[in-house]
Amino acid sequence: MSGTTGTTGTTVVPPPASPKTRAPNRGRLTDPAVGVWLAAAAVTALGWIVVAARGGDFLTLSNVVGILQNCVALGLVAVGQTAVILTGSLDLSVAYLISLGTLVAATTMEGGSVLTAVLAVLALSAAVGLANGLIVTGLKVNAFIATLGTAFILRGWIEDNYTGPAGKVPASFQHLGYDRIGPIPVSLFLLAAVAAAMWLITRRTRFGHHLYATGGDEHAARLSGVRTRRTVIAAHVLCSLCVGAAALFLASRLGAGAPWAGTEARYDLESIAAVVLGGTVLAGGRGGVAGTLGGVLVLAVLDSVFNQLGVDPFFKNVVRGVVIIAAVALYARRGSRRSA
Repeated sequence: MSGTTGTTGTTVVPPPASPKTRAPNRGRLTDPAVGVWLAAAAVTALGWIVVAARGGDFLTLSNVVGILQNCVALGLVAVGQTAVILTGSLDLSVAYLISLGTLVAATTMEGGSVLTAVLAVLALSAAVGLANGLIVTGLKVNAFIATLGTAFILRGWIEDNYTGPAGKVPASFQHLGYDRIGPIPVSLFLLAAVAAAMWLITRRTRFGHHLYATGGDEHAARLSGVRTRRTVIAAHVLCSLCVGAAALFLASRLGAGAPWAGTEARYDLESIAAVVLGGTVLAGGRGGVAGTLGGVLVLAVLDSVFNQLGVDPFFKNVVRGVVIIAAVALYARRGSRRSA
């Protein structure tokens, strides 16, 4: 009688499956965010062993502090990049925006107040993010081309107006880049605050659900009432604001504005690598901030290990590339298994 219609015309609904017949919940074990944090722990342990075998000491206080400080700028950019990639977009203008942000911050602080400089950098960042979002959604330009074009515009402005370091950051603001509370850099709290805010936005707000919906299937999201254009524009603004925070941090570290601050560290490609390494899909719709932070830590630990070992830069990039490709291939394989 279960699942059939009797003579009375009523339908008998079958009982729910017992716990024994349900598929086991393996979400935690297969979550890319968990995997990348386990990978970060494994890379740290392996790095300690390799450096110790070469007669060095990897887990010293100064080295751990250096790793954490190196996570801050890349982490801020990568957290912002996560927002746009979740929508299926991306931002290649972040490196030049960081450079311009340090210059604006330092020159404004030299002739004005710190608060004015902070507001100026954030306003500049929001304007660039808004422009990127409008070009992508309004002019229907591919995000790769649109943000690359913005990067060239920013590069032209920098090269035309600056020939080297400019401005001066007051000592009071440099506390952000150098002070510590015990072994923890003060700047790490900035990254934690920005990451926590972005996690809450993406996971606990309607706008966050719209980010995932837009990246997962933009057409279906639009039919469901999601204003996808506004979502993409807002994601680009959020990304640029995170980049502005990274620019302020780097200005506090450098003590001045630097035209090469963002490009020398290749924050455009590095941030995308950290996001992808953390399990966020470039096509959008899957991933999150937690995995991105794990990806940032993996890259920072690898850099520290390579520096202590004196590894050739070419080999360093080869290893990093292999790690990223292997991680993406592993995520893709897990995804195909789930769909099967």
